[in-house]
Amino acid sequence: MRGSYTIRISNSRMLYEFTIRRNITVVCGDSATGKTELYNMIQSYRNSSGEDSGVSITCDVPCRILTSDDWENSLKTIENSIVFIDEGNRFITSTDFARAIRGSSNYYVIITREHLSNIPYSVEEIYGIRSSNKYAGLKKTYNEFFHLYGEIDYSSDISPDHIIVEDSNSGYEFFSAISDSENYIVSSASGKANLLGEVQKLGKEKMIIVIADGAAFGSEMAKMMRLVSNRKNIVLFLPESFEWLILKSGIVDDAELPKILESPEDYIDSERFFSWEQYFTHLLVDTTTDTYLHYSKSKLNEVYLHPDNAKKIKNIIKKIKL
Repeated sequence: MRGSYTIRISNSRMLYEFTIRRNITVVCGDSATGKTELYNMIQSYRNSSGEDSGVSITCDVPCRILTSDDWENSLKTIENSIVFIDEGNRFITSTDFARAIRGSSNYYVIITREHLSNIPYSVEEIYGIRSSNKYAGLKKTYNEFFHLYGEIDYSSDISPDHIIVEDSNSGYEFFSAISDSENYIVSSASGKANLLGEVQKLGKEKMIIVIADGAAFGSEMAKMMRLVSNRKNIVLFLPESFEWLILKSGIVDDAELPKILESPEDYIDSERFFSWEQYFTHLLVDTTTDTYLHYSKSKLNEVYLHPDNAKKIKNIIKKIKL
């Protein structure tokens, strides 16, 4: 399945309306914010033959639920649907669940406050639910999703003392190479799960930039934000991936790229790509094969370090002096 889907769910008291763009969407937040009510409305609709339940659901694809009762076999019967899973279903943290949804034709909306370390989901697809005044004067309460982690607006450019990069491959090679003549250090955390610990080691004296693949960093975001909220010397830079930066920079001349980058969801098939990071790597490798720009994730082609190309990539990175 690919594309974006707007879902509208309502009964006599409540109305939810939201759009999802990726195969994994996580809804979290405190109790009594409407998360369970949303799930219960879908469950009621499924259990009572549709609108006989008093619930109306409008979406271009079926909306289904998945419970802990024989979830593995139940999931095998669901295709090309949006699957909602409520918090309390412990299987969502398991490797078996992550394995089962990899290569799935479905999209998943997971309501949870758990740390889903086995699933590569985006920082852009972590939401809370809040009431809106869009339908002021009506008796219904209107609920909408909102991004839990928004962009931070810095008043001036940031000069780092230390940059910590998630990976130890091409992205790390790039940021290390362009720092040779600068006054900051670049190090690798060798994996997203290690980033928090590496940042904590550096203390509060130096300005630290954390660079990670936003397309798959969702599981680490809550812990990192708790640290950032108490430390004014940490800035997060979370592009979709390093490959996305290259594609966005304009170095690769391909007529289709602007359209793809404008609406990636229309091109990324959930059955082939578990995360957008995987897709952008595939796209860059495929587009540059048999050209002087040929790209490998494990070893950076030095053409990307040419001053003109490095400048184009750095120009995508706003508010940080590199």
